[in-house]
Amino acid sequence: MTTDTTVRPPPSETVGSDFARLSRKIADAGLLRRRPGYYALRITVVTALYVSGWAAVALIGDSWWTLTVAGFLAVVFGQVALIAHDAAHRQVFRRRRASEASGRIAGTGVGMSYGWWQDKHTRHHANPNHEELDPDLDPDLLVWSQDQARAAKGLARVIGRRQAFLFFPLLTLEGFNLHVSSVKALANRSLKHRTLDGTLLFAHFAVYLTVLLWLLPPGMAIAFLAVHQGLFGVYLGSLFAPNHKGMPILTGGDRPDFLRRQVLTSRNVRGGRFTDIALGGLNHQIEHHLFPSMPSPNLRMARPVVRRYCEELGVDYVETGLITSYRQALTSLHRAGAPLRHPLAPA
Repeated sequence: MTTDTTVRPPPSETVGSDFARLSRKIADAGLLRRRPGYYALRITVVTALYVSGWAAVALIGDSWWTLTVAGFLAVVFGQVALIAHDAAHRQVFRRRRASEASGRIAGTGVGMSYGWWQDKHTRHHANPNHEELDPDLDPDLLVWSQDQARAAKGLARVIGRRQAFLFFPLLTLEGFNLHVSSVKALANRSLKHRTLDGTLLFAHFAVYLTVLLWLLPPGMAIAFLAVHQGLFGVYLGSLFAPNHKGMPILTGGDRPDFLRRQVLTSRNVRGGRFTDIALGGLNHQIEHHLFPSMPSPNLRMARPVVRRYCEELGVDYVETGLITSYRQALTSLHRAGAPLRHPLAPA
């Protein structure tokens, strides 16, 4: 199992390759340098919002207005998860131990097993949108290709028929799925720091539920949990859906070189600074996949360099608006589910 989510190209692609030439341009521009001031400010602000949210729950107490705070904390939890993501990629700290410690603390803050997510995300970066190798394309409730649809069974067959229409409603379960998957991963003996992850994970659950039941009546506590975790899931899903869904899916021996494997399967989302904050820099998905350890505020500056270079190579560089990215993702889901709606249609 890898120790961080910094994916590097194969040695054969580090000297004289298309990616190597781009990498030199990026390094010469100073875009791989750490941004300690930025991350110190970002972590401080997000931590303050996290503490303020729970303080607001205590102050408002037994009132249905507390549910508005649940919505606020859903967004804050999403921002904490994004910090865990950046830390795991060594965007915040160069050293592995500091990266792991900060990422594990942030992961604990949202109830996520850092080791499980780290392994899963590393495999995604190594083979993005590869049907057999990218864990983000594993069929579960949703199918991502027509071949997966034809092989689907049980609930996946039922949902797959209308999965494009059910996608956003199903995202309300994504926060719960994060917790369940984290717990299930603890059974995997190959998981590094399994005991530590388990201890932190169940400590989060214990503190979270104790605080809710201490501050709120049982019925209101359940409502708070449903709103908070539901909206947290929607936010998480909305962060990641625009990045690869609806982009080309690789299968079998499809193994383009590192640069093309990352660029052709990724999509950027246009927008200003607010989009950068809301999506945590993941709107610059192409640049992030090419240079996973690049600090997120530098991704915007790398964009014109990467885009111009791809144009010179004749490599498709896809960039859309946010709404268009969701439309393309949903269209792809609808197309993938076609065999379940028309099982007798020719392949």
